[in-house]
Amino acid sequence: MAGAKDYANTHVSNNREQVEYHVREILKLIGENVEREGLLETPARVTRMYEEIFAGYAVDPRDVLGVTFDEQHEELVIVKDIVYYSQCEHHMAPFYGKAHIGYIPSGKIAGLSKLARLVEAVSRRLQVQERITSQIADILEEVLVPHGVMVVVEGEHLCMCARGVKKPGSKTVTSAVRGQFRQSSALRSEFLELLKR
Repeated sequence: MAGAKDYANTHVSNNREQVEYHVREILKLIGENVEREGLLETPARVTRMYEEIFAGYAVDPRDVLGVTFDEQHEELVIVKDIVYYSQCEHHMAPFYGKAHIGYIPSGKIAGLSKLARLVEAVSRRLQVQERITSQIADILEEVLVPHGVMVVVEGEHLCMCARGVKKPGSKTVTSAVRGQFRQSSALRSEFLELLKR
């Protein structure tokens, strides 16, 4: 997925009028005047934004890996610093950060851009960071059947930074480890060391 315009959230698109109506009602309930100039187009803008930020519902994340290639490379492959944006399912507040993926092929590889597409497909829906991390690892394990997978995701959560405890700058780091990475501390260390470069 080069960007959100590659696929719209068809569910939101098909229900655009209803989504706009409910956004307008929420604005009224919080005490806003929906007839003032600055808010006239807000329900439509929010609906278009939802189509983009929830575009992950429109695809099966397994499909975004696309065509795989037979390749007898059985050494560590890493794609790091994949920027993602998601929405916390508890507060519908944004969280964002970077995902780092490492895997050891067992005869099948994916195009490198497909790993970034996978992160986007998984993150563009209501989520928690822990689930994003596990889903990426599980899908890679299912589709590529590698010797091992390790995923590290870091995120900054506005539900914690802008509200509640209000601790901006605090980061959450999650990891998922599968196959040989689970068995070998040396492999885990190699992956983490390469992330620092």
